[in-house]
Amino acid sequence: MDILIILQAGVASGTVLLFATIGGIFNERSGVMNLGIEGMMLIGAMSAFSVTASTGNPWLGMVVAMIAAGLLSQVHAIITIHLQADQVVSGLALTFLGTGISLVLGEGLSKAGVVSLLPSFSIPLISQIPILGKVFFTNQSVLVYVGYLLVPLSWYYINRTRPGLHLRAVGEYPAAADALGINVFRLRYFYVFIGGLFAGLAGATISLAISPGWFSELTTAGQGWIAIGLIIFSQWNPVRAMFGSYIFGALRRLILDIQGPMLIFGLANPFYYNPYYGFFLQMLPYAFTIIVLVLGSKEAVKKRLGAPAALGTPYIRGQRGV
Repeated sequence: MDILIILQAGVASGTVLLFATIGGIFNERSGVMNLGIEGMMLIGAMSAFSVTASTGNPWLGMVVAMIAAGLLSQVHAIITIHLQADQVVSGLALTFLGTGISLVLGEGLSKAGVVSLLPSFSIPLISQIPILGKVFFTNQSVLVYVGYLLVPLSWYYINRTRPGLHLRAVGEYPAAADALGINVFRLRYFYVFIGGLFAGLAGATISLAISPGWFSELTTAGQGWIAIGLIIFSQWNPVRAMFGSYIFGALRRLILDIQGPMLIFGLANPFYYNPYYGFFLQMLPYAFTIIVLVLGSKEAVKKRLGAPAALGTPYIRGQRGV
């Protein structure tokens, strides 16, 4: 079992989770909870594959995927920001809506064959660094390198810029932000759209960078739900989100590899001969996500983790409190 290959593939797979998680962080930093990441990712994956299959241009497919998921996110924004409906219910409905639309519009795409992928390449010199070079900079997709840049840029934007200060203000104390002239409703619409763009990019990453250019109803395989857990796990911090995403990506790849007829430390692989072990291993990431969501839903834990104070609470102008 080559650990470096598993880690390298884990970084690639973790990039999907990274995009979705960072989009969710922007979403929730503005005070809007969105449980519809899975549905938006499916829309992104379907749109990216469909456009690429039709045009042969994966870059165009990626852009369309982001726009499609961004537009879908505005359904959630209208329901929760304008109509002030329950954000949890709306997010779940968005997942069902995105899943249904992607299956209807994507019918037959699983038989369309393999499409062109976004380019992969190694970074000269840096890829020669022992271990780190092979894992992070050897034969990775261009979107993986985009992920490397996105993390520090997102952290800097949230914590060191005036727009980032406004973002944190509308998520923590929207009434105070409104009193200072910050348009709470406009910013929340905007960051819900940003979250949709990143979810669409995560779906496009699966179709055009990680998987061998294909689409089916199982494309996302629940990764949107894992991203929701990672948002809480990362404490709404893009840097922590990066580590969590790559760890989960490596774990997912390890689970796939460990079920094959490989040798583990020179011994026969017990997981290959007993399929029940494989089912148990595949369950672990989702079990962890459920545990994180249950613990993170407690008010005391949310305060300790640093959750935005107004997260999940519709803002009503003139109302006392947050």
